[in-house]
Amino acid sequence: MTSKTIKTKKFPALSYTVHGEGDTIVLLHGFPLDGSIWDRVVAQLAARYKVIVPDLPGSGKSSFEGEELSMEDMAESVKLILDEEQVDGAVIAGHSMGGYVTMAFAELYPGRLKGLGLVHSFATEDSEEKKEQRRKSIDLFRKGGKDTFIRQMIPALFSPASKKRCEDDIKELINKALLTETKSLVAFYNAMINRPDRTAKLSSSEVPVLWIIGTDDTIATTENIIQQTSLANVNFVYTSNDCGHMSMFESPGKLADHLLSFASYCYGAARK
Repeated sequence: MTSKTIKTKKFPALSYTVHGEGDTIVLLHGFPLDGSIWDRVVAQLAARYKVIVPDLPGSGKSSFEGEELSMEDMAESVKLILDEEQVDGAVIAGHSMGGYVTMAFAELYPGRLKGLGLVHSFATEDSEEKKEQRRKSIDLFRKGGKDTFIRQMIPALFSPASKKRCEDDIKELINKALLTETKSLVAFYNAMINRPDRTAKLSSSEVPVLWIIGTDDTIATTENIIQQTSLANVNFVYTSNDCGHMSMFESPGKLADHLLSFASYCYGAARK
């Protein structure tokens, strides 16, 4: 593994790790975590591919200027990393918020994409009810309620079937999430509120799309996702039983297998 950091005016630090060699897979984390959530799947992928794992701006060791951040800004940060690594095209898979970033990347830089992965994520915008929930959470963050929010949120990401087994992981994730600055949490939620519906991008997608669904996921629910899984021309749809929103902890081996199968198809199709 190699750890790297690049600096721009908009992003004083963009931190990422590089593993393995070959065709590229980029893994984007969700809210309010960092690239380390992928640690349990990286080794399996890096045996066959070059794997790039960024900390999105405002997460982990990465930062951004000002107070505002959009999905397009975060997509730009991924593009800057690909430029730095001299990677012309990559399979990009995003978890939750990372999936929203992946959809923004697909819209902004379609020629740089070999495959699009949505891991417990989707292409639709927030409902008005969800937007209002996020606004209330932003108020809570600004009033000093970050710790309470995170301690309640993280355990709820896991399936009841895996919560006990992943107890140590949950504690570690809480501790890492608590390090995220309030400024970043506010910016992330505003970015989610403001993101557009991008289902049309799925319908026009010229690259395969991967879907990872947990049957016990209460955020990216099967009901919310299933109608989107037939929009693209080529879809890989994997459903994990007794899995919530965090398959990289709840079933990391299966997730790695699914990512490998998807990447193999994407790069095989690209060469035909």
